[in-house]
Amino acid sequence: MEKINAVGRRKAAIARVFVTEGNGTITINKRNLDVYFPSSILQFIVKQPLTTVEAVEKYDIKVNLKGGGYKGQAEALRLAIARALVKINPEDKPALRAAGFITRDARVVERKKPGRPKARKRFQFSKR
Repeated sequence: MEKINAVGRRKAAIARVFVTEGNGTITINKRNLDVYFPSSILQFIVKQPLTTVEAVEKYDIKVNLKGGGYKGQAEALRLAIARALVKINPEDKPALRAAGFITRDARVVERKKPGRPKARKRFQFSKR
């Protein structure tokens, strides 16, 4: 198997993933998964597509992650891994789609409007 690559995005985070056959190491920006994401919940989010198709210790994954916060980065990485797994084996797509890992979450922060303190907030109304 050659190197398979995929891209995942969430909020402002972008994850580029390179998957090769190996023993299950995940390297993010030249750091190990448990060093980059110390939270066990975020590690769980990242590994969800791999556990769904039972490929946790099948592939080595190299990741370039940038932008956003840690939660957005973890979810962007989850999408990228799911897309890479579908490229490797298209038969896994229904299982990954049923779990909701193929769908891109397009929700992003709404822009601030001019003359307002935030996107939707108004200044206090004064009758007099």
